[in-house]
Amino acid sequence: MVFKMSGIVKRFGGLTALNHVDFEVADSEVMALVGDNGAGKSTLIKTMSGAHTPDEGEIRMLGEIVRFRSPQDAWQSGIATIYQELALAGKMTVVDNIFLGREIKRPRFGIPFLDLPAMRKRTAELLDQLDVHVPSIDSWVESMSGGQRQGVAIARALNMDARLIIMDEPTAALAVAEVRKVLDFVVRLRRQGKSVVLISHNIQDVFEVSDRISVMRHGRCIAVRETRKTTPQEIIGLITGAHEVRAAAS
Repeated sequence: MVFKMSGIVKRFGGLTALNHVDFEVADSEVMALVGDNGAGKSTLIKTMSGAHTPDEGEIRMLGEIVRFRSPQDAWQSGIATIYQELALAGKMTVVDNIFLGREIKRPRFGIPFLDLPAMRKRTAELLDQLDVHVPSIDSWVESMSGGQRQGVAIARALNMDARLIIMDEPTAALAVAEVRKVLDFVVRLRRQGKSVVLISHNIQDVFEVSDRISVMRHGRCIAVRETRKTTPQEIIGLITGAHEVRAAAS
C-alpha cells in the first residue's frame, strides 16, 4: 500500500469527527472517497494532508510510520492536496505558480539567481505530460478557465514529486467539457504511477475513473467497494443508510 491509516480518531472538544477510521490507497490506484455532508470526509483529508493531527491511530506512507504535524510534513512525504479552492496565486504566471516556494536557482558569482529557462522548460514538460493547454505559460492564472486551473494545480503537485495526490471536488462548478478534461487528468496520473484520492459528490464521475470507493458516514469508513463490482444504487444506499453494510470487497 502507498498509504494506510489504521484506527484514526480525531476529536474536537466533545465531538468525535473521525471514529476509528481505517483507510488505504494502493499503488497506481484511484480511490474515491464519498459520503454525505458532515460524514467526515473533510476531516479525513485534512488529517491525511497534515492540517490535523490525529488523537489516536497510525498513519503509514510507503510502509513507514509517519506523523504529520503540518502540511509541509505531508508534502515532504510525497502527499499533495488540491483543494476545491485550488490556492493558486491568480496574479502570477503558470510558471510562478508551479514553482512557488520551490524555485530552481543557479549560483552566479556565489549568489543564487532564479533559473528561469529551467523553470520554463520544466513547466512545459509537466503541462505536456497532462495534456494541459493554456494560452501561455506566462499568462496570469486568474485569466484561465476552471479546468485549466485544475491542470496547473495538478502540474504543481507533480513538480513536488507527489506519490499520492488528494483531489477535493475537482469537477465542482465546471462546465461539461472541463469536467471531461479533469477526469482525463486523473486517468493520466494513474497511468504515470501516481495514486489519487478523489473526493466527489458526483457519483457518475466516481464510477468513471475510480478503482475502489470508500464510503464514509457519521465519522466512520463504513464500506469499501471495488468500483467494477458495485453499482451507483448501492453506493448511494450506503451513503444514505438505506443499504446495510456487508463485508467490504477485497
